[in-house]
Amino acid sequence: MTLQNPGHQAGLADLGWKPSFNTALSGDDLSSFLPVRVMAVHRGHLSVAGPDLDTLISSYMPDAASDEDYPTVGDWLLIDPQTYRPQRLLPRFSLFKRRAPGTGRGVQLIAANVDTVFIVSSCNQDFNIARLERYLVLAREADVTPVIVLTKADLTEAPEEYANEARRLQPGLLVETVDARNADSIACLAAWCGTGQTVAFLGSSGVGKSTLVNTLTGSEALATQAIREDDAKGRHTTTGRALHRVRQGGWLLDTPGMRELQLTDAASGLEDVFEDIVALGRACRFSDCTHNGEPGCAVWAAIEEGTLEADRLRRWRKLLAEDRHNSETLVERRARDKAFGKKVRTIMKGKRGAKRPGS
Repeated sequence: MTLQNPGHQAGLADLGWKPSFNTALSGDDLSSFLPVRVMAVHRGHLSVAGPDLDTLISSYMPDAASDEDYPTVGDWLLIDPQTYRPQRLLPRFSLFKRRAPGTGRGVQLIAANVDTVFIVSSCNQDFNIARLERYLVLAREADVTPVIVLTKADLTEAPEEYANEARRLQPGLLVETVDARNADSIACLAAWCGTGQTVAFLGSSGVGKSTLVNTLTGSEALATQAIREDDAKGRHTTTGRALHRVRQGGWLLDTPGMRELQLTDAASGLEDVFEDIVALGRACRFSDCTHNGEPGCAVWAAIEEGTLEADRLRRWRKLLAEDRHNSETLVERRARDKAFGKKVRTIMKGKRGAKRPGS
């Protein structure tokens, strides 16, 4: 389907509408509904925008069957032109999600229809390879281009040392070092912020995301706070997710600092980010090799040769175990726990039986 009104089409494209969304619409959809983009999510309500429209609507979805059927920031909705009630959620071309905090099995949506993700860290004590790997897995799983942005480059004499360490995580990984307060310094990010483009921000608290957003947007849309001198950490300031317009015409999505970003259904992202380990594993003598020093283990051989760091293998195992645990369904977990319990009872029964002859 092609949008007939050129002005209307331009307005949608300005908000990030892609040609792929046209295939999700039938010929008469736009005569009955208005397409709008979710700009921010509030409790029970959504801030949405469309050509000549900027309003607050209910977040109720009539046909929602799971957590992923509800809209998040960046989503596109079809709404009733009279009542503004949501009628349909358009298919996403990318989706960031995580396991919801707590002990439940729910999923928390982070952002949808994102073109690029800026993984923000800083050139100080907050720089953390394990955290960068975690965010990279999330980006690769969502099939979104990651760019590592290292802030506070002005506060260190050797920012390239941090950049080079980050680049070693993956061949061809894009890494930029910036002073988030300086508009000239962040000009290197403009290529990902053009009209209709959407960039998400991921990073822990205090690495300068809010300052970077304010510089890119040319406003003080988000509050910022200074670094604590005792540990080089900033104070958490962002409390919600929302799209912000940037000077180049694109949209930035800031996210609250997430210290515990749990992986869920991220098998392909893990395989992509740790492709070196996966490739070595295929060369092991045994297909079920655990890479703990078995004969013919290519992974262990690489560690002994110094071409693979043991810490990287350890981090991969940790993320892999986390993803498997979080991706397991409640039915699968109950079955596994039941089988484990049965095994323990069998072992204990055998021990009690072994003690009887000598008692």
